[in-house]
Amino acid sequence: MSILLKGAKVYTDNAFSNADIVIENGNILSVGESVSSFAGEVIDCSGKYIFPGFVDVHVHFREPGFSYKETIKSGSMAAAKGGYTSVCTMPNLNPCPDSSENLKLQLDLIEKDAVINVYPFGTITKGEKGEELADMDEISNDVIGFSDDGRGVQSDDMMLSAMIKAKELGKIISAHCEVNDLLFGGYIHDGEYAKANGHKGICSESEWKQIERDIELCKKTGVKYHVCHISAKESVDIIRKAKADGVDITCETGPHYLVMNDMMLKDEGRFKMNPPIRSEEDRLALLDGILDGTVDMIATDHAPHSAEEKSKGLAKSNMGITGLETSFPIMYTKLVENNIISLEKLVELMSIAPASRFGIESGITAGKKAALCVFDLDEEYIINSDEFVSMGKATPFEGEKVKGKCLMTICNGQIVYKG
Repeated sequence: MSILLKGAKVYTDNAFSNADIVIENGNILSVGESVSSFAGEVIDCSGKYIFPGFVDVHVHFREPGFSYKETIKSGSMAAAKGGYTSVCTMPNLNPCPDSSENLKLQLDLIEKDAVINVYPFGTITKGEKGEELADMDEISNDVIGFSDDGRGVQSDDMMLSAMIKAKELGKIISAHCEVNDLLFGGYIHDGEYAKANGHKGICSESEWKQIERDIELCKKTGVKYHVCHISAKESVDIIRKAKADGVDITCETGPHYLVMNDMMLKDEGRFKMNPPIRSEEDRLALLDGILDGTVDMIATDHAPHSAEEKSKGLAKSNMGITGLETSFPIMYTKLVENNIISLEKLVELMSIAPASRFGIESGITAGKKAALCVFDLDEEYIINSDEFVSMGKATPFEGEKVKGKCLMTICNGQIVYKG
């Protein structure tokens, strides 16, 4: 297949310039000067923006085990619609990918159904139970890293053993940090909204206390370490200091933590996720972390559930929201349009930084596999979950007016989404 993307503003070398892109046999043949004659498919991209495909290092595609919530096929198609060309799937599945036998079930589904690049995480512990290390040696070559996402590893000794092994294997530990003994049955942030409305709160210490522990273990082991979905101001401060101390640490936060605070909550399941949306002070600290480089990347924690599971209010709905199809427009509208960050910075957060940290090929350069997305930044629309490709429809951004629509996503040289 030969494709010419003509006349767009293209992100290369950390900046935008007008360029034509020629794609042949899955690879980028050239980026630059105007191409006047072309034998293949010509796509007019005048006035549009072309970004390197977005990379989300934290998604839940629910297969195997929970295909009534999402599948590899539906999740990867939703990702493509959002401009993503690579995602890393979390291992809280059934069975968990804690052995080569269990991982193969997921790899076979990815091979059969994924329309973009899907890189699975293996578990840190068997069954994510925190009691015994997973078969990390035997699955290492087929996973992007190790995580027990959905649960924090409670035992210091278990996490130390996992870090030693991951370091030996040259793999990253991507940690869901949560101290179970500090949860006390909470389900939203332990803040003003919870107090005013009689809800049980989750304290910020349940998050940052385990990050603090893990950093000390990182110092002992030298492991490559990544913190999932940080939400609290203390987490930002702790990670900032760890970076200054030379710890090999990165972290992510989600779009909802950057633009919402707990006073925006409603007693609806679409506002419930773990960790929870916290205070305005926490939100501003996360933005400061984005601006000074403490927070390295944006990940959606795309976590779809059935309509029934999300219909029981804040107290009883399942934790998790859908995010792949709303991430860029929300971030562009709320952060770039309001001059909080530049468009170039947003591309770094959603594509360049996560790809670099997790060893995924990225960038619009001659010779690379074509993995990119085309956006109309002027198109304004209302977020409507009925239009989602994802099987999960729960989003706190329902009804929001946004700008920035994905028109096309190309992965491995193939058009995998066309809007």
